Amino acid sequence: MSSASDYLEDKLLDHVLNFGNGSLTVGSGRGYTPPATVYVALFADSGSGVAAALESNTSGTDTTAKFGYYEINNGSYARQAITFANAGAATTGTISSNATVSFPVATADYDTAGSSGNVVTHLALMDGNTTGADNVLFFGALTTNKTVSSGDQFTISSGNLSISLA
Repeated sequence: MSSASDYLEDKLLDHVLNFGNGSLTVGSGRGYTPPATVYVALFADSGSGVAAALESNTSGTDTTAKFGYYEINNGSYARQAITFANAGAATTGTISSNATVSFPVATADYDTAGSSGNVVTHLALMDGNTTGADNVLFFGALTTNKTVSSGDQFTISSGNLSISLA
C-alpha cells in the first residue's frame, strides 16, 4: 500500500518544507502533529469509487463521493488500532506493521452504507476510529479480496501491512 490521501500529502509537504519561516519550533508554522493512535478501516467496492473517495479524504456516508459510503458498518465491525516497526527496518523507504490486527468476529455478513456487499477490497489507515469520519492517511487495494460473512474474522498478520513512499 503506498497511496497517501490528499490530506496527508498536504500535511507532510507543509511539515517538511513549510514548518515556519526557518524556525524548527513546534507550533511556529504549519507542522503536522501525527495521531496518537492509527486505525485500520475496511472498505468494500466492486469499482473504483472507493479509491477516489479515499484519496480525496471526503468523509460521510450519503454519496459515492464519500469514503464512508464504502466503509464496512455492521456485523460488529469496528476500526482497529495498528502499530508499526521503525521505517527502514527491513526495506529502505518502507514501514511494516509489527503486531497482528484482528477485527471482531462478524456477527452478520459485512456490508456498507452504500450496500456495497461483504467483499472487503480496500483498507485505509485513519487518524481516528469513527466509522465514516476522521482523516484518511494511507489507503490501498487488497492483494486478494476477502469475503467476510457472519462468523468470519478479518485479520492482518504482523508484518503483512507495509507502506512505501516512492
